[in-house]
Amino acid sequence: MKVYLDNAATTKIDKRVLQRMMPYYLKNYGNASSIHFMGQNNDLKIVECKKEIAEIINGKFENIVFTSTATEANNFIIKGVMRANRNKGKHFLISAIEHPCVLSSARELLDEGFTFDYIPVDNKGIVDLKALKNKIKPETILISVMAVNNEIGTIQPLEEIGKISKAKGIFFHTDAVQAIPYLKIDIKKWQVDFLSISAHKFYGPQGVALAYINKDIKINPLIVGGGQEDGYRSGTYNMAGIVGLTEALKLAYKERLGYLKRVKTLRDYFWREIKKNIKDISLNGDYKNRTPNNLNIMFKGIEGESILIDLSMAGICVSTGSACSAQNLKVSSVITAMGINSKYMNSNVRFTLGRYTTKKEIDYTIKKLTKTVERLRTFTPIK
Repeated sequence: MKVYLDNAATTKIDKRVLQRMMPYYLKNYGNASSIHFMGQNNDLKIVECKKEIAEIINGKFENIVFTSTATEANNFIIKGVMRANRNKGKHFLISAIEHPCVLSSARELLDEGFTFDYIPVDNKGIVDLKALKNKIKPETILISVMAVNNEIGTIQPLEEIGKISKAKGIFFHTDAVQAIPYLKIDIKKWQVDFLSISAHKFYGPQGVALAYINKDIKINPLIVGGGQEDGYRSGTYNMAGIVGLTEALKLAYKERLGYLKRVKTLRDYFWREIKKNIKDISLNGDYKNRTPNNLNIMFKGIEGESILIDLSMAGICVSTGSACSAQNLKVSSVITAMGINSKYMNSNVRFTLGRYTTKKEIDYTIKKLTKTVERLRTFTPIK
């Protein structure tokens, strides 16, 4: 049996989304920057998509900029805002559990004379608001905190952070990639100036995302050359991808309540059965204050990679953390920030359920996982 439990890394495209995309590969393929009728029709379609997205996220359609990935969007926002506003200040804050693309963008800016501080999290993976307030300096101009953590699924207090940011006159960015459809994205309620999402996290196509930017705030473009998106992001529009992202987002929220109930029921069942069958395990992150599709579990005394490989041989796809860190197998910065015992740093496995997960697949996974842990612990005894 093939079981896919790595939906936080990417999701299978919805057939209905693909159907909406196909005409833009085969028929309506004109370059949206061209003056002829095919190009202008697609230019109008882009505006239509932006308006539909803006309605869902409670924002302004003019502030939507399409990108290739959320990694690009986050790089664009972090670097673009800091570089364009250096006269106001060179300091910014990011949470200690941000996605690698935010962490790397922050470190890259150090070479340009900028400084930043990490906002710590508690042992459940929730941002410490008191520490955030204490780390704000007169020269702080940006705060970046992800809406939902990609590894442990914890939900951050965005409304509170938004209030703090606005009271101090600081710009606020959130990476909301893992939030759809688990949270109702609300630009105004959250008081965010910048936001990032990516289609492939909610059953849309890979290779298309967006950056929501407050155009009242200066921001330097990351990609230049063609002048698309009013100069904020140059490059030929991915028409099929934009249509796919829009359709996937609409479906995600149209079917939201039914999906949330179903995936939570499966997730809760999965966790109950794992606890019954396997000893010496614990959950990373807060069980209640997390998305209902995520289980990040510590298997004491076993390397997470060993479990991953064993399950993969049985046809089960899981992860040990961020998909973007899979090539180097370094200790998770998220687990480190939470203060997990150092001897268990590499003993964690992430299971993320999705729209197409079935109870039969969960039962199969429980059976194989139990055998895997039993086998591995015969030669890696718990200490």
